[in-house]
Amino acid sequence: MKVWPDRKPYYSANQYFRQIFGEKVYKISLDIGCTCPTRDGTKGTGGCTFCSSSGSGDFAIAGSMDIHEKIDSAIQMVSSKNSSNSYLAYLQSFTNTYGPVELLVPVYEEILADERVVGLSIGTRPDCLPNTMIEELSRLSEIKPIWIELGLQTIHQKTADLFHRGYELPVYENAVARLNQAGIPIIVHLIVGVMGETYDDFMATIDYMANQPVSGIKMSMLHILKDSPLYEEYTEKPFPLLDEETYIRWVAEAITRLPQDMVIHRVTGDGNRKNLVAPLWSVYKRHVLNGLHHYMFENGLYQGLNYKGLNKRN
Repeated sequence: MKVWPDRKPYYSANQYFRQIFGEKVYKISLDIGCTCPTRDGTKGTGGCTFCSSSGSGDFAIAGSMDIHEKIDSAIQMVSSKNSSNSYLAYLQSFTNTYGPVELLVPVYEEILADERVVGLSIGTRPDCLPNTMIEELSRLSEIKPIWIELGLQTIHQKTADLFHRGYELPVYENAVARLNQAGIPIIVHLIVGVMGETYDDFMATIDYMANQPVSGIKMSMLHILKDSPLYEEYTEKPFPLLDEETYIRWVAEAITRLPQDMVIHRVTGDGNRKNLVAPLWSVYKRHVLNGLHHYMFENGLYQGLNYKGLNKRN
């Protein structure tokens, strides 16, 4: 039974960032006013159907404040949880590389210039990463560390079409190749049990990810939120969602299939309680985490146990 220094049976984000920065850092979520190609009519309207009206950035600091005011406000929200004064800025809402490069890059620069910000994580889509943007991100990464977070969710195109993702798997693979060439680490978002996918469907996505040249992954359950297009679909024709026990079992198995050098940044999610319709058990994030850890320890499960990769990953 392998256990990491932070006593988890997997390589957690906490352990990863401590290795990089020498201390615990806390993410502060910022909204810089971007939109998405599936919202502005370029590839559709309404966005991915599971996405909230705030572009999955329900807890991000938004509004007309300037960047420094947003950073101040975000830090104030989480300062009681962080004993250091080091923060990782997270551009969470919508698609944060979607827009003119000459307008977005100065925003990134301003964030990185804040002495309290030790790095920048940018949530985006693989179809919104032109070469000019990647070149600029590579340049900025020499100032402070930068991560790109890609919303893949699933490798299955049939499912992706159901939630209106708007791009196919080769687009993701092309973006990953170009980001790797530029030396920018990648974090990939996956949804467990999205749109009725089976255990085998999800494990196929995990086995694919296990041999992808990415730094880490985030896993979350499918949320039904009142301010998302999916809410209407769910109300008209309810479909089954994973229960907590099944979710924990699937995530635990997924972790065993991943290589030990891939960072597990998230194993659960917590939707905005005001808008959350289902699954209601996901509100109790700490309970889910404790349940996952208990299940893995009880069954001797740990990251890499069932990894099928032939070669050591980079």
